[in-house]
Amino acid sequence: MSAVPGAPLLRTEVAEGRARIVLDRPPVNVLTTSMMTDLAGALRTVSGDSRVRVVTLSAAGKTFSAGVDVADHVGDKLPPMMEALADLFRALEGVPQPLVAIVQGACLGGGLELVLGCDLVLASERASFGQPEIKLGVFAPPATVLLPRLIGERRAAGMLLLGESIDALQAERIGLVHQVFPADGFESASDAWVAKLLALSGAALARAKAALAASRALPLRAAHERVHDLYMNDLMRTEDATEGLSSFVAKRPPVWRHR
Repeated sequence: MSAVPGAPLLRTEVAEGRARIVLDRPPVNVLTTSMMTDLAGALRTVSGDSRVRVVTLSAAGKTFSAGVDVADHVGDKLPPMMEALADLFRALEGVPQPLVAIVQGACLGGGLELVLGCDLVLASERASFGQPEIKLGVFAPPATVLLPRLIGERRAAGMLLLGESIDALQAERIGLVHQVFPADGFESASDAWVAKLLALSGAALARAKAALAASRALPLRAAHERVHDLYMNDLMRTEDATEGLSSFVAKRPPVWRHR
């Protein structure tokens, strides 16, 4: 089944602390320039929504995404496409909540780059991952930056320079994917995994993510100092930090206010 002309290519829903963003351009969810612009806008909207504690990114159909539309790479379409891609990654970087990619099938090119911009990745056993751009005589700009940081430079070089795909279990072994689930029941299993995040303090999750980001590019001592400062002067001023520690001492379940 193909997307209906003129229909929205993106769906967003917020409920019970979770923002679901769904790519909706089956059968293979190719990303157009306008779709990337809409996705950046959706990410910025849920980022500023006080109800949202976790954001998930998934796709309709059997394929997560076959990548960015090749037709948008040529002629005068190229500059606006590249700007939309760059802005999408600025939007991904600006999401303060944990951002979870849920991948059910082939995840290629710009689709994999999109997943690389997320914090956590869940995959069906039928998922596959690849950066085939080199086979078209080009390379993958965001992946060239992000893949080495996530899986190491040699493994990244293998994926970027050969353009070959890997399966879900191999992606899990090299740290690209956090957990692989059976294809049967994948949606309910991934929902249950996300529910474990939603059961935690939204305030603590956001600050833990911020601490990871703040320390990433710093030398060791400076990173320790920055994270110490975030812990003492931000996290420990939240109601949830007080509640979490107090509830542990009192031997009772915490009641999170997410602030």
